[in-house]
Amino acid sequence: MTEPDVLDLWDLSVRDHADGPALVTPHRVLSYRDADRLTDAWATALAGRGAGPGKLVGLAFGDPARTVLGMLAALKAGAGFTVLDDRLPPAARAALVDRTSAAVWLGEGGHAPEGAYVPDGPDHDGGAGADGTDGVAPPRFARRARGSDVAYVLFTSGSTGRPKGTVVERDALRRFANAVAARLGLTSHDRWLQVASLGFDVLIEEVFPAFAAGAAVVCRDDTRALDAEELHITLARTRTTVVELSTQYWLEYARWLDASGTTTPEALRTVVVGGERMDAHPYREWQARQPAGLAHVYGLTECTVSSTFYTGLLPPDAEEVPLGTPLKDVEISIRQAGRPVPDGETGEIHIGGPLLARGFLDDEAATARRFVPDPYAGEPGARLYATGDLGRIDADGQLVFLGRIDDQVKIRGHRLEPARVERALCEVSGVGQAVVFPDPETGTVLWAFTVPADPATMPLPGEAARLTGADRDALVAPLEAQLPDWAVPRVLYRVSVLPKNPHGKVDKRRLAAWAAAAAQAHTPAPAPGAGPQVGRHPEAGRLAHDVGEPSRGEPLDSVLALFREVLAAPGLGPDDNFFDHGGQSLLAMRLLARLREWLPAAAGLRASALFTAPTPRLFARVLTDRATTRP
Repeated sequence: MTEPDVLDLWDLSVRDHADGPALVTPHRVLSYRDADRLTDAWATALAGRGAGPGKLVGLAFGDPARTVLGMLAALKAGAGFTVLDDRLPPAARAALVDRTSAAVWLGEGGHAPEGAYVPDGPDHDGGAGADGTDGVAPPRFARRARGSDVAYVLFTSGSTGRPKGTVVERDALRRFANAVAARLGLTSHDRWLQVASLGFDVLIEEVFPAFAAGAAVVCRDDTRALDAEELHITLARTRTTVVELSTQYWLEYARWLDASGTTTPEALRTVVVGGERMDAHPYREWQARQPAGLAHVYGLTECTVSSTFYTGLLPPDAEEVPLGTPLKDVEISIRQAGRPVPDGETGEIHIGGPLLARGFLDDEAATARRFVPDPYAGEPGARLYATGDLGRIDADGQLVFLGRIDDQVKIRGHRLEPARVERALCEVSGVGQAVVFPDPETGTVLWAFTVPADPATMPLPGEAARLTGADRDALVAPLEAQLPDWAVPRVLYRVSVLPKNPHGKVDKRRLAAWAAAAAQAHTPAPAPGAGPQVGRHPEAGRLAHDVGEPSRGEPLDSVLALFREVLAAPGLGPDDNFFDHGGQSLLAMRLLARLREWLPAAAGLRASALFTAPTPRLFARVLTDRATTRP
């Protein structure tokens, strides 16, 4: 009997929905028949270059649609795939290319490794392709892959500074795709918008469940982050029915919907949300106001993306949004010292079942440490993944997240071991000690506190000196050369000592208090006649006195006030750089939304405008120029 394979799901969709859309791009719609024919040709070319079971095909496209086609073609060749994130620094990309030892690389553009190419399809140049198909797709060669062969390898942050490559097998991917499609009730009428970064495991969840259901994957031209308004327009224009957003991205979209008095597009039925702890209030507010439903998910790359889904209506008295119940073929248990505990008790969340990854690429020690035997399982050889997350099972059988056992954090949906960044900081000349943690208010930006090696440059005890200009650049530049953008601290302070709490750990609350005192000391006097602050930032009440209300008549005053509000930086000056003071893509979206509320000239501006005009003064000039040239 033939062993079931993940491609069986694709073949079934091709058979049942041959003329239905499989891949939707701004310029073309590929039916299941068209996509099948094209990826057959790609797979033949890949096999001819050595791709096959146990091998990897590297994908380095900036184009999401070609990435999706490459994933499918690699699997058809019997190989697995790995995706190179174009946002990684060159040194990090080169290291990952070397580690994967891919048989062949597909891709183009500046981030593609040497030797990468774009295979010809059956319709290349309207005639014969380089594979000699003469415009006709070759017959499907016999698949030789087994369920235990590699399907893909994706990389996550490692505490040693070396990202961990997670190896997921074909059978796990098959089971996962079926389980998610069933839990979300996907059909051939659905359209799932692809928005995740191409090196992020959410990409897997955006693609394979849709294909398993005969649904369409909707791709954009590139991987540029959409601000909330652009996301809304894209959802409406493409008639998307399902989209997955990180927790912070979803919050920005929810804020924009509320501020604009808008509801989700008519076709959108489900927004999948996950990646970070979810507060109950905004979740409940969404369910009360928005027609699109929510699916709160929890999972890890090592367990094939998402393991649990919560799709219920949050009770009025709920203090936490549950993580939900496990997918089919996923086993969730709460354990203390390796022993299962009764429902209601707190312990470490363990995940078991056939959706677990094989382990970490070329790292047997880390694999043995995290993927452990389950002595309480009924079948021999059963394994568990110890997540490092604390949780409990509530009275309704829902998994509830209660925090982390270790110091691992999540920044904008990405897992990060702060020790990795702290080590990199300490390698910079002049740095003696360092500690890194997310900002206490939004959790979207990393803060770094460093103790200089030279006592002469230390601030007074109990004080934190904000680093700017050349001092800040000297620390940030080396990190940008080796870490992804989201892992680089954007707000840096110098202190004389890292204070400890009674347990002997660095007292991060005290460091945050020192930082707040430093910001207060540099707060400018409020503008004459300033009214109450109208912002929605969590610190809006405190900032009311510090910043003043934006003025609709003075662009620089308005822009400066809103920069200060969004960055929670009342001391920000007109020539201070947005990105040097903690700004990042999500905060840029929030700033543009607030600017559009106050200044008509900001209508239509994208968050990317901040890259060319990153200071309040420069941005005010952009708005003034737009105002004077408008008809």
